[in-house]
Amino acid sequence: MDKEKWKKFWKKFWFIVWKDDSIKGWIISLIFLLILIRGVFFPLLSLATGTSLPLVIVESCSMYHQGGELFSNFNGWWTMHEEKYAQKSINKSEFSSFPFANGLNKGDILFVTGVNPADVKIGDIIIFNAGMSAPIIHRVMSIKDENGAYFFSTEGDNNNGQLSVEENISQNQLVGEPRAIVLPYAGWIKLIFFEGSKPPSERGFCVQD
Repeated sequence: MDKEKWKKFWKKFWFIVWKDDSIKGWIISLIFLLILIRGVFFPLLSLATGTSLPLVIVESCSMYHQGGELFSNFNGWWTMHEEKYAQKSINKSEFSSFPFANGLNKGDILFVTGVNPADVKIGDIIIFNAGMSAPIIHRVMSIKDENGAYFFSTEGDNNNGQLSVEENISQNQLVGEPRAIVLPYAGWIKLIFFEGSKPPSERGFCVQD
């Protein structure tokens, strides 16, 4: 294709993607943006953050606190869960210094970076693969260093016990560590389409256990 044909092609393409207000134009623009986000933006973001999942949606209520991150009642939540953390020798003051001490809400979109296993501390929240449909996002309760190989034990803030898959998490299972809530609740735009396939007890908005 010669230079003039390339110019005509890109001029037509630019018009369809950015200026055509027809239904056809809107559909092509949407497809183009999805390809751009999936094929360019996410690979570059993954490279910059050091993780395959730089943006993650919280899909369950296991890290929920009363009111959620934006309207959390930390004192009320702590009163209900104090005994659980007392058994792990974690007091209220210590917990309040942990990252995301007010919990995470279902539907929150998180910004995630890769993490060196040696840098993970008790109280941090990690994201890890456990052979489930989606990675688990829970708080670290204990860490073992076995000759330089790290193993973690986690628990959800809103859970009353551990899942069997989180009792001994190897460093190879780590996906990353959340750094910020990018868009609270915005993940519901996606989650709403999958709610019907979940057990009734896991559907809908969060309540405190």
